[in-house]
Amino acid sequence: MEATVTTGSEEKVWSGGNQPMGASYGKMMIWFFILSDALTFSGFLSAYGFSRFKFIDSWPIADEVFNHFPFLHGVDAPMYYVALMTFILIFSSVTMVLAVDAGHQMKQKKVTFYMLLTIIGGLIFLGSQAWEWKNFIKGQYGAVETNSGRIFQFVDASTGERVALGDFAVPLHGERATHTANKGVWYESETTLTSVSLEEVIAGFEANPNIVVRTEKSIEEGIGKVTLDRQQTAETLKKAVAVVEGANLVHNEYGHPLFANYFFFITGFHGFHVFTGICINILIFFNVILGTYERRNSYEMVEKVGLYWHFVDLVWVFVFTFFYLV
Repeated sequence: MEATVTTGSEEKVWSGGNQPMGASYGKMMIWFFILSDALTFSGFLSAYGFSRFKFIDSWPIADEVFNHFPFLHGVDAPMYYVALMTFILIFSSVTMVLAVDAGHQMKQKKVTFYMLLTIIGGLIFLGSQAWEWKNFIKGQYGAVETNSGRIFQFVDASTGERVALGDFAVPLHGERATHTANKGVWYESETTLTSVSLEEVIAGFEANPNIVVRTEKSIEEGIGKVTLDRQQTAETLKKAVAVVEGANLVHNEYGHPLFANYFFFITGFHGFHVFTGICINILIFFNVILGTYERRNSYEMVEKVGLYWHFVDLVWVFVFTFFYLV
């Protein structure tokens, strides 16, 4: 029923009915969810930006962290695979647009086809993200960490290229054992042992005259890396307390551990959104096959899940910019 005001003649005040501005209740709720979720991601990325600015001198360089490509072992391919998985996710947004358009035209077969492509694109992206996590956690070269938490990476003095710890470390006799809770300090279990010990790394440095370390420049020196000479490297290794391989929530061979914390949390949170979108897309996909929306004479559900999928894609553009490009 429409509210009216009578002033000599009948004038309509509200004519939205149960679909104000032509939007159904379900579509309005999707927009409310997208708005609230956008604020959540904005808060996370803002916190990341503040932390990066605070620790700019020790923040990892993305080109050195994400330089892997499947089946190309040892090839330096900075950002190539990340760019590829980003393209796949954006392309899945295009197929979702085509699915929504086919739904407006009531073309069931086209909706089915384009939604299938969207699901496949989402699965490839999710698998690629898991592969990126695996390489980030495993690491590639290794480094040593001082008591202050500063990371020192090893390079070849003649070429300036990174050198993996296992390539120069000298194996020492003696068995290395992981301390269990009943033998550890404060009854805490020791983490998994690294592939080489700190003593083996130091012995390898002494046996290889071309090996030196590099680290991040201080704020006064500017952003980037600085390579130490042999004498400075020897002094640095005296302060080293542990070997670091890969990244986790405590240690990070690429730089400040906060980078790993934000990377796991924000990309994982986005990955959860992608996973949820894939599950919803699969549900809608089977409903399309069963003809549910044909009988309703409306493919609005496809349009609503499309809005969510476009939002997930747009968020990744910002995540990609913050973590990989800036």
